Amino acid sequence: MSGDNRARLLALYATMCRIRAFEETALAAHRAGEIPGPLHVSIGQEGVAAGVCMNLRTNDRITSNHRGHGHAIAKGAGIAGMMEELFGRAGGHCRGKGGSMHIADFSVGMLGANGVVAGGIPIAVGAAQGLKMLGSDAVVCCFFGDGAINRGPFLEGLNWAVLYNLPVLFVCEDNGVAAFTRADAVTAGPGITARAEALGVPCTSVDGNDAASVDEAAARLVAEIRGGGGPRLLHATTFRLMGHTSTDPASWRETGEVDAARAQEPLLRLRARLLEEGASVKALDTIEGDARAEMSEARAAALAAPWPDPAIAWEDVQDSGALQEAH
Repeated sequence: MSGDNRARLLALYATMCRIRAFEETALAAHRAGEIPGPLHVSIGQEGVAAGVCMNLRTNDRITSNHRGHGHAIAKGAGIAGMMEELFGRAGGHCRGKGGSMHIADFSVGMLGANGVVAGGIPIAVGAAQGLKMLGSDAVVCCFFGDGAINRGPFLEGLNWAVLYNLPVLFVCEDNGVAAFTRADAVTAGPGITARAEALGVPCTSVDGNDAASVDEAAARLVAEIRGGGGPRLLHATTFRLMGHTSTDPASWRETGEVDAARAQEPLLRLRARLLEEGASVKALDTIEGDARAEMSEARAAALAAPWPDPAIAWEDVQDSGALQEAH
């Protein structure tokens, strides 16, 4: 393995470790009563976020879904602002108003997570249309789950993107389950790639638990899109190791299902590859330890951070003048 390739794989591993550490830290904080409301964590799906965002520039945009912490971290969103947002504190990226499902950091092109299934698809398409009108070569990456393909915005968004040849990479994180429902029980026909191809969107399928393969596929697709090739779709199969939310013990899973998936989860697989190709255990342990320390510090800082001033409740939401006075 060349030095450049090893450095890239180590960077992938570091991003995945940071995502895993953030999610585990957030879960611990939630269980301790420090974070209000449930969380939708992406433990087990880190390879998709890291592999795709490795190929995006700062001025490229992304949209996400309710399980969006990993996407935000992979795109470069500030950890302190993310953690404070989960804690509902004033220093959060959305000043404590958005919470877990609505984190956004425009400074790195993270246009926002979205609690509405498939809600990020038309936002991504609109952003891509705006970028094209401005003459920018930036691309937009839209992350969504397999459940989103059964909702109207999927059809509408892909149709519009093809008609106007927009620079969008649609990324389906197919974990085989929408909330608690098996995707194959509610999805007719051969699935997402057939639907996308019927609209004229070229598709690539990849093992989403193999971060290096995701990276390679995304690199090619992003280059095609940036070169004017129009929208593309990346179908990444993966597995959510946790329940639907932080309050779901996932007792609905079949016996042994999660244990089998853990043996193939993306962090273990990339770590094994790096060790086989000459990386040291110490170096990889240091990357993991640094990530855990970073998130532990962010948790402590968020817990000590001030709450938002109630006076800003109406800011960013509606007119705080005449309309408020009228009520």
